[in-house]
Amino acid sequence: MSIQFQLRRKFCLLLLLFVCAAARAQQPAFAGALRELFKGPVSDEQRDQWLAGLKDWRNKQKADLHYDNSLYANPKLKWVNHTFIYVQMMAHDRFFYDPVARKYTVARYLADLKKRYGGIDAVLIWPTYPNIGVDNRNQFDLTADLPGGPAAVKQMIKDFKAQGVHVFFPIMIWDHGTRKIQLPMSEALVKEMKALGADGMNGDTMLGVSEDFYQYTKSENYPLAFQPELSVSNLKMLEWNRLSWGYFFNYEQTPGVSIYKWLEPQHQVNITNRWAIDKTFDLQWAFFNGVGYNAWENVWAVWNQIPERYAEAIRRISAVYHAYPDSWSSKDWEPYIPVLQKNIYASKFPSAGRTVYTFINRDSVEIKGKQISLPYHKGQTYYDLWNGKMLKPELAGDKAVLSFDIEGFGYGAILIADGALKPAEHAFLNNMSIMSKRKLKTYATDWRPIPQQMIAIAKTKIPAKQPDGMVKIPGTNNYQFESAGVIIEGNELPDAVGVQHSWQSHPSRSQKHEMSVPSFYIDKYPVTNKQFKQFLKATQYHPADGHNFLKDWVKGDYAEGAANQPVTWVSLDDARAYAKWAGKRLPHEWEWQYAAQGTDGRKYPWGNDDIKTNYPPADTTRSMRKPTAVDAYPSGASPFGVIDMVGNVWQWTDEYHDLHSRTAIIKGSSYFHAQTSGWYFPPALEVNKYGKYLLMAPSIDRAGTIGFRCVVDAE
Repeated sequence: MSIQFQLRRKFCLLLLLFVCAAARAQQPAFAGALRELFKGPVSDEQRDQWLAGLKDWRNKQKADLHYDNSLYANPKLKWVNHTFIYVQMMAHDRFFYDPVARKYTVARYLADLKKRYGGIDAVLIWPTYPNIGVDNRNQFDLTADLPGGPAAVKQMIKDFKAQGVHVFFPIMIWDHGTRKIQLPMSEALVKEMKALGADGMNGDTMLGVSEDFYQYTKSENYPLAFQPELSVSNLKMLEWNRLSWGYFFNYEQTPGVSIYKWLEPQHQVNITNRWAIDKTFDLQWAFFNGVGYNAWENVWAVWNQIPERYAEAIRRISAVYHAYPDSWSSKDWEPYIPVLQKNIYASKFPSAGRTVYTFINRDSVEIKGKQISLPYHKGQTYYDLWNGKMLKPELAGDKAVLSFDIEGFGYGAILIADGALKPAEHAFLNNMSIMSKRKLKTYATDWRPIPQQMIAIAKTKIPAKQPDGMVKIPGTNNYQFESAGVIIEGNELPDAVGVQHSWQSHPSRSQKHEMSVPSFYIDKYPVTNKQFKQFLKATQYHPADGHNFLKDWVKGDYAEGAANQPVTWVSLDDARAYAKWAGKRLPHEWEWQYAAQGTDGRKYPWGNDDIKTNYPPADTTRSMRKPTAVDAYPSGASPFGVIDMVGNVWQWTDEYHDLHSRTAIIKGSSYFHAQTSGWYFPPALEVNKYGKYLLMAPSIDRAGTIGFRCVVDAE
């Protein structure tokens, strides 16, 4: 777990401890890392007293808070109660957008999820972090830079809604180091969501989406569902925070009870544990509480696919949820219903004419036979929802004893029905009967990172003489290539973060490899505005996706005095087009690094000390100045005489792709350093470090701080 994420959790815990301290004496015991759970009863004998304590706590909290749940009655937000399976999705996911066809592929994206675990009810589209901060584009700019612009994004949202999927976007509340906006962030985001037709917002790092967001939805007459990432700092906030993520983490043997779900049964929790491979406890806690799950797999372009067993469990849990969608927000739900066997835990969810009980088995072995004894009422019928069949109760006086099997670390569900079942219920039971023929334990739990491939770079023609403006780099048979990514998160999955070179069996943040590097020529300086204009004049080049192309130029020309500045606002494809025209190519990551550091493993082109007079000063303002002329710092030259390698603009090198993501390795860092948050794209000034930059489409990939230089093969 990353240091920053641990600090975030510790901060939240301390804040919540402070908030809850005054009422601690009257509250049932807490559990869970972020104080999102009540502990269960100490014993079966104390269950009734424990439940009475929970009810007293709820009544007292609502009275003290003057709690008003009128927003939950808004019919335009009723869908929130049925948002059971939710997913955070990177906008960069290759199943979601096709950069060749230049179109969103919503149907393909949803079909994949439906095939693997039954589909979703809502999606959080994430176009910002971790790329935000590479230049001064803010969260609004990055959304506007999504391919096709607002019109295409609006249609994409409609495509999701046409398949019954509601759409969320993030609130980057910490985004105060990029381009400043004139409106309050809350007002601007609500207006943006209204313009796009989105349904909700997720508050990244927020301890509850603050009330100003809610107030702007009223002034705009556009209801939005708000969902903080973290716990709420004040339970009053549940009035307008209709959803939340469940960061439960510290699981115990006995399941905890969701505090938010208990206080407000219509509040939708989606349990989230993005780096976990084993989803057992997450899903069991969800089913016990009747809450949802965030099936997050594309984590900042690290693919943490849900293994088959847990995917199948999600499919079946989702089927039960959707068969009785209104039961889970019942104001009369009760956890810890008495059961007949050890390590089985049950909850009750009553609704009109139907009562559903959910069960989880906290033991690793299957538990068979009598599971629960309930009051018997003539005319009621009983069904094993998990296995899709009718149950015949064993009558014991005024009790009906129900018997069924629950596999190890598995699930169960029963229905008590008043009156005949509807055709849809019979169809559901038939479906569950088919699914349950195969036990969950027979599905694989194997996890492995998906393989990556580097996009091949074709060799250039060997020139007859050294090309003008280029430096010859001698070949070597034993270059010690060592490089480390500055990716902020991902330590929890060390075999998936970073990139996968040809000599590696899986992606890795760090690279260490002795290799042969044939001789090549490299541009002494990054490609300048003047040089790029010559290319445009000679070729009439203009990309099919032209958004942000040479954004800092005016009417097809760079600004006065900018001729010798590195060209920026060019995509990887734009850079490749220039290189091809010039008879060159882009460098491999190791070629760029070798040209920058030579053979002695130095950290900077000039040595191992950070000499700030050897590269441009950092820009920490929100407005972001232009890059510096490429020849302004000759003292920063590498051992081979290559100049402007670090601290001016990032430089394109290799591209990698896997089934779901495309990323580029950028080297050399830039002069722009976004302030106020540690979540911005981090610098990598040392030549033995790299930035992993997510790719989606040229419109959003182009940046004001990314340029390039070219190479030519010498042998």
